[in-house]
Amino acid sequence: MILCNLLSVLFSMACRNLVSTNMGVRFRVPLQKLHPLSRAIHHRYSGNSNPQRPPHRTAARYFTSMSRLPMRPPKPPPGSGGRSYQQQRNFWVARLAARLLKLRYLLLGTAVGGGYTAKKTYEEWKDMLEQIDFGKLEKENKELRKVVLQKDDKGIHQRKVKKSLIDLYSEVLDILSDYDANYNTQDHLPRVVVVGDQSAGKTSVLEMIAQARIFPRGSGEMMTRSPVKVTLSEGPHHVALFKDSGREFDLTKEEDLAALRHEIELRMRKSVKEGQTVSSETISLSVKGPGIQRMVLVDLPGVISTVTTGMASDTKETIFSISKAYMQNPNAIILCIQDGSVDAERSIVTDLVSQMDPQGKRTIFVLTKVDLAEKNLASPSRIQQIVEGKLFPMKALGYFAVVTGKGSSGESIESIKDYEEDFFQNSRLLRDGMLKAHQVTTKNLSLAVSDCFWKMVRESVEQQADVFKASRFNLETEWKNNYPRLRELDRNELYEKVKNEILDEVISLSQVTPQHWEAILQKKLWERVSTHVIENIYLPAAQTMDSGTFNTTVDIKLKQWTDKQLPHKALEVAWETLQEEFARFMAEYRGKDQDDIFDKLKEAVKDESIKRHKWNERAMDSLRVIQHNALEDRSITDKPQWDAAIQFMEETLQSRLKDTESVIRDMVGPDWKQRWLNWKNRTPDQVRHIRNETKNELERLLKLHDDHTAYLANDEVTTVRKNLEGRGVEVDPVLIKDTWHQLYRRHFLQKALSHCNLCKRGFYYYQRHFVDSELECNDVVLFWRIQRMLVITANTLRQQLTNTEVRRLEKNVKEVLDDFGEDMEKKTQLITGRRVQLAEDLSKTC
Repeated sequence: MILCNLLSVLFSMACRNLVSTNMGVRFRVPLQKLHPLSRAIHHRYSGNSNPQRPPHRTAARYFTSMSRLPMRPPKPPPGSGGRSYQQQRNFWVARLAARLLKLRYLLLGTAVGGGYTAKKTYEEWKDMLEQIDFGKLEKENKELRKVVLQKDDKGIHQRKVKKSLIDLYSEVLDILSDYDANYNTQDHLPRVVVVGDQSAGKTSVLEMIAQARIFPRGSGEMMTRSPVKVTLSEGPHHVALFKDSGREFDLTKEEDLAALRHEIELRMRKSVKEGQTVSSETISLSVKGPGIQRMVLVDLPGVISTVTTGMASDTKETIFSISKAYMQNPNAIILCIQDGSVDAERSIVTDLVSQMDPQGKRTIFVLTKVDLAEKNLASPSRIQQIVEGKLFPMKALGYFAVVTGKGSSGESIESIKDYEEDFFQNSRLLRDGMLKAHQVTTKNLSLAVSDCFWKMVRESVEQQADVFKASRFNLETEWKNNYPRLRELDRNELYEKVKNEILDEVISLSQVTPQHWEAILQKKLWERVSTHVIENIYLPAAQTMDSGTFNTTVDIKLKQWTDKQLPHKALEVAWETLQEEFARFMAEYRGKDQDDIFDKLKEAVKDESIKRHKWNERAMDSLRVIQHNALEDRSITDKPQWDAAIQFMEETLQSRLKDTESVIRDMVGPDWKQRWLNWKNRTPDQVRHIRNETKNELERLLKLHDDHTAYLANDEVTTVRKNLEGRGVEVDPVLIKDTWHQLYRRHFLQKALSHCNLCKRGFYYYQRHFVDSELECNDVVLFWRIQRMLVITANTLRQQLTNTEVRRLEKNVKEVLDDFGEDMEKKTQLITGRRVQLAEDLSKTC
């Protein structure tokens, strides 16, 4: 903009300079063709020029800002002085102004054009942001998540840092913890099990060993709701990370410690099922740092004596069962934590530990809160009895006394260590010899536990490896004997296999021929609407004797039917047809080699896909218009259409007549021929001949009045009843009307079939619009309209099925398969059997 302003100023100055001169156009002459600019124009005009040059023409010249200057300036006339040179200079100024104007135009045009382009680009981006398909983004996110989850199956391995021995051992424990419990493999490998009464200080002891406040805390509230396996190892940096996460928590930073405690609490609450208080699901955590002893500890929920409000009723028993499950491992080291500030008689965990390890060969006893015990207890010798194993009814490898802080959750590990050292240095218990130096402080405790742990590992790992190999051999032998011709496919591999099969079956729907679709749709649609057409449209209209009344009644009822019911029925038929074809294709794939373990999964995928499928709502309105137009057409153009309508009418009426005769037979019972040849008997009502006599009487009435209406008058009912009473048959008027309804229906259908036969030769009369009472085939035209509507509707539904709904169903199936593939619980529920479980066990032992 500054450059543009400068150009504007220069241009205005040039214009003012031009206006100030006396230059103008004196003569109106045409523009002359100018010669190229000469070098002489760059020199000032001199009166002493070469006199031999030809005189320059003095004709008036028309100069503009876009024309070139002459090759030589004209000589100034006598007496003009330097005016010619002044004009030449003015022309130079005009030319410069023109160039500046052109440059200004280019710059301003570029700026305006650039601004317009930027605005247009912004509008395009704005419109594009509004049209972003967030569903597509969500689907892409789901696909990426799926790739990440399956990267190990696809052989995508990243370069990993060499693991330490304790990390490898912890990983083995994680793998075996998911292994089949029937083989008890995980129960024979050593780990340190931390047990104790609630609020006895278990978590504080573990934090002192890990040298970080890593666990959530609560005053008197149960915080440990599930087992937490902590793998401790030495490293240059004090960090913690979960088994299933790559994030490292820096334990030297308070914000990372708070985030770690929050994450542990979230995982605990997530592992607890609805209606429960504690969970047996293990949370795996690794802690590394300088000076940390290598071992694997499992912190268990504290043992309680009373179930309080808000807890599940079985919380106490669940905690006992979890503790026993870990302590019954013969190679597990039991770290028994006892609160020294409470009476020993209130201890619950000591009885439990003595039951699981009566000899005390793998138990280490830890007395916490010794500072409070020394302060509150009147007899210091009682503490001595505890650490010497004389007070509690249990035995242990070693006894330790520790102090894990003053009870404040904000204390740091360093301050707790300093407080513990100061306490024991000044403690009368240690000074009087009641406690030995190697029995105090958490540092000595962690060294002793680590030594005991690795001693147990050395003694048991080789033995457990042999047991593990034997278990794998047993699994392989069972597979070879029971499934010799099948590959060892675990649940995930089986799911991928059946997933491809299901997708192939869905794709087969697109290969169904149009003729097959339309034939099925037309047949099913007529089965669905035939009763309404016959009972509510054709029969009421056929009771009229007048052709105009018949057509009026038919048109009104067809219009009402099309507006309210017909499109809904058609879409229901199309949806049911799609479901049946989908189920048929899935069933056809079940040959003799079909694996029956996939049946439950396929059925679940089919049901869920159909449940999610919603028919296109806009199809209803368009289908209604198409059906309405088809039913309004009455023009039968050729004889084949006429014959097809008559055949359609005959088949429909004969089917209805057959059903009616079957109802009449059930009413009156079998005749003598059926009784003798088919061994059929009459019911008691049929034996009394009430129905039969009523039928015969009503048939005589129909013979006398062949054109009788569909309903009996009251006097006619009375006449029939009196005639029957005269023959000794007592009959109810309701029975007379019911029998009349079926008899008249048969009579009407027989007459309609006879009339249909007459109409076979009536196309000529219909085409020429002849009026003949015997050949008024309006009913044939009605059935032609119905038949044409069925054909057009079937064609429309077929197009919608093949072009839209089959693809949408295929998309639903893919989404269901993807959702099931991410839900391990769902796969476990749907793919079951001994073969699947055996393959799972073999895959875990690889």
